[in-house]
Amino acid sequence: MITCREVAFLASEQLDRKLPLRQRISLQMHLLMCRYCPRFRRQLLFLRAAAGYYGEETDEGILLKRDSLSTEAKKKIRRALAESALSPDKPEDSSPPKKDL
Repeated sequence: MITCREVAFLASEQLDRKLPLRQRISLQMHLLMCRYCPRFRRQLLFLRAAAGYYGEETDEGILLKRDSLSTEAKKKIRRALAESALSPDKPEDSSPPKKDL
């Protein structure tokens, strides 16, 4: 039986790579018996999602996919940047003037 500390490490590793079969089985067995480690694993997945990732659990482990902008959105951003670079009427420093107190 692996310890909670080892589960924390393996749960984190599982987000980045496929674990060997023996480690996956040990991890799952511990998660079935422990009260706290499943909660930690859910929190780990939540943090990964909050950082701009989302995971899909499969038999092989956690597959990660990265959110990306659509091709159309990228074109719009490039166009807006190009237009703002060509516009001579905009001052270089567009920050609001500082007020003296």
